[in-house]
Amino acid sequence: MKGHSPKEDPRRAVVRSRSRFTTLLSVWFFAALIIPNCILANTEHYSLWTVESLILLPLGFYMLWSVALRRSGIMIWLGFPFLFLAAFQIVLLYLFGNSIIATDMFTNVLTTNPGEAGELLSNIYPAIIVVCVIYLPLLWFAAREIGHKRYISRTSRVTISLIGASLMAIGLLALYPAYRTGRDKHVMRDEIFPVNVFYNITICAQEFRRMQHFERTSADFRFHAKRTAQTDGREIYVYVIGEASRAMNWQLYGYGRETNPRLARTEGLVVFRNMLTQSNTTHKSVPLILSSVGTDQHSELYRRKGLPALFKEAGFETWFISNQSPQGAMIDKLARDADHLLYIRTPRYDMQLLDEMQRAVENSDARKMLFVLHCYGSHFSYHQRYPREFARFRPDGDVAISAKHLEKLRNAYDNSVVYTDHFLAETIAYLDGLDADAALLYCADHGEDMLDDSRQRFLHASPTTTAYQIYVASLAWFSDRYRQHFPEKAAAAEANGDAPATTHALFHTMADMASIEGDHIRRSVSLVNPRYDRTAPRRYLNDHNEAVPFVRTGLTRLDIDTLRSYGVEL
Repeated sequence: MKGHSPKEDPRRAVVRSRSRFTTLLSVWFFAALIIPNCILANTEHYSLWTVESLILLPLGFYMLWSVALRRSGIMIWLGFPFLFLAAFQIVLLYLFGNSIIATDMFTNVLTTNPGEAGELLSNIYPAIIVVCVIYLPLLWFAAREIGHKRYISRTSRVTISLIGASLMAIGLLALYPAYRTGRDKHVMRDEIFPVNVFYNITICAQEFRRMQHFERTSADFRFHAKRTAQTDGREIYVYVIGEASRAMNWQLYGYGRETNPRLARTEGLVVFRNMLTQSNTTHKSVPLILSSVGTDQHSELYRRKGLPALFKEAGFETWFISNQSPQGAMIDKLARDADHLLYIRTPRYDMQLLDEMQRAVENSDARKMLFVLHCYGSHFSYHQRYPREFARFRPDGDVAISAKHLEKLRNAYDNSVVYTDHFLAETIAYLDGLDADAALLYCADHGEDMLDDSRQRFLHASPTTTAYQIYVASLAWFSDRYRQHFPEKAAAAEANGDAPATTHALFHTMADMASIEGDHIRRSVSLVNPRYDRTAPRRYLNDHNEAVPFVRTGLTRLDIDTLRSYGVEL
């Protein structure tokens, strides 16, 4: 009849809802997810059995996941966490060259301020573009399939399910010989992506929970601090925490460039030439620097207070002045015990730390003062860490992380070291001009990779370390008055200039400098004590918060030889 629309053929509706493209989308989904596994199979030193499980077990799971419902578009969006982790892993592989997403990576994401994150992301845009091209269209097409209510055909669903189940079974069977041949017997936990990443997420969550409860778990803690010696005059102790300053680029450590023109001429300087960091991440290294806790006592970090609390107990006026934004990490928790806590805002050059310290000294009547100065140092982007007048080495502009830009990157990094040299020299000159017993201790929290060799590693905080990330610059200075009153401490520091040490020694050294004794303070770990124990084993706090020898942190023969060239034996 006229005006009557014929009924749609139900067979045609079925054809439209059973889209062949939906099947292709499912294939795209599990193929895109297995990319990180294929890369890790080539970058990691896994056994053949582990590689088999690494590829087949997740691939089979992803295939089964993609067809768990007839409408695969829904399963793809439900699999968004897998897609996010795969994209994250590819970006990190671009940045570091190897290793899975570590516990510290998640903590870094949660504690890094937006400015630092923006600086990094703007310089790794090739990897960002790649993951966007792979994963964003997949999600868009999946949403489109959901909107059109399309579903995968029964034949495709059964075929993908059978293949996926078979691959998963083979991958599970390969786990047995993988465990038998594995060194640490943690194949699934440590080596199968993304299972290992989900395990790391749980560790990260546990750490954050402990950190959030720090005020409660440390409320009753006391050092029972007391002074064993003091002078009649004013005493000022300065504890400078550097940032990403590796020893290899310091003139004081034999670098070919003049990056320490002022410190090289500073009298009474003691350089610690055998200092290794306990962690290559700021959020772990700095709390350990501020704490008496050793690498084998990590859980104690959440029950003990830090250096500001110790000096406060001993009768000092305490200041914590930071050139880094609050991070919501343990650094902030320990800093809050200081009498005065100050975070510097833009433009945030480190000389502002000295300006604030000068104001504090001039406006205070305290006879005993402690200053903890947390620098921005040589944090990437390097060219933003110094005023233009300190651009000694050029060109040094803002460039992407790439081997073709290595000269500019290295020039900018070296310029940041020149500025750190200026800041420390000015701080020492100021202290030297005061009528006070003054002492300064400096150490970087960790080092930095800068495309130094064929591995093309860059930055820090990678799950596996390098010589460039763990070998850090550290030094001490004592005023003439301090040397007159405490000659044995200054002499011990000079004698221990080449002593094997880690950043664990810094807390105890600072306490000993100020002649403070108390619970958990060990003279055998103090670099200003003649009884410093040179035989104590050095340990690193790995990604799972386990204390391990440095040779088990991912160092290669090249790294060990590099350290040995600087007189550092592991």
